[in-house]
Amino acid sequence: MVQITGRYKLEKNENLDGYFKAMGVPFIARQMMAASTPLVEISCKDDTWTIKTSTLIRTTELNFKIGEEYDEVMPSGDILKSTTTLEDEELRTISKVPDGSQTSRLYSFSEAGMLLTLIHEKSGQTAKRHFRRLAD
Repeated sequence: MVQITGRYKLEKNENLDGYFKAMGVPFIARQMMAASTPLVEISCKDDTWTIKTSTLIRTTELNFKIGEEYDEVMPSGDILKSTTTLEDEELRTISKVPDGSQTSRLYSFSEAGMLLTLIHEKSGQTAKRHFRRLAD
């Protein structure tokens, strides 16, 4: 089984603007997110997982237990109800958006890195973010 915990640096995006546009993110914010190169740190202590995402502009941290619903606060102030599951070598987060729709994030891992697939269910827009694993 591949190791999930670790640090990952963004290498490239696919259709990130289309995905964030479908999510209703304003143009300037979309441009800022597309230009950023986040560092993602994934850790697990006891039964609590942490996904910390850092950019020059801000840092977010999600803390959750597998299979339990948790609140995720968006930059807009909206609160998503999210649940993350672990299957094989993938973390899958399903989030309920305030408008009643949902989004999915699929974190797929390999020895070389992580592929983060973002899916906006209502519009069908999908984005991919490719990360390389950093040495510890």
